[in-house]
Amino acid sequence: SAQLVESGGGSVQAGGSLRLSCAASGFDFDAWHMGWFRQAPGKEREGVAAIRSGGTTYYVDSVKGRFTVSRDNAVDTLYLQMNSLKPEDTALYYCAADVYVPPVRALESKDYKYWGQGTQVTVSS
Repeated sequence: SAQLVESGGGSVQAGGSLRLSCAASGFDFDAWHMGWFRQAPGKEREGVAAIRSGGTTYYVDSVKGRFTVSRDNAVDTLYLQMNSLKPEDTALYYCAADVYVPPVRALESKDYKYWGQGTQVTVSS
């Protein structure tokens, strides 16, 4: 079965950078749709970024210009480069996968079947 393992979270000051990784196994990674989501305490899970098998990317407005999603199909790994981090980016970050997600629902958590355990990102002011 599909397995996803996130890493790269940590604590940084505002304005800093982090790169999250998501190691995938158990499925045909290069053919699947991948996404990054986050959930802050007391808030609903939010779609942050997504990338289709062909490379098309999607971002929530609040991270456009600061975050970059990418994938390396040679090593079955998804990345999220996060720059200019803000305190409001503090959350538990998850990667997710599914064989197909309609483009209009690329950042909708209900459209993803497989999830990792999450990695914590904390941004201090």
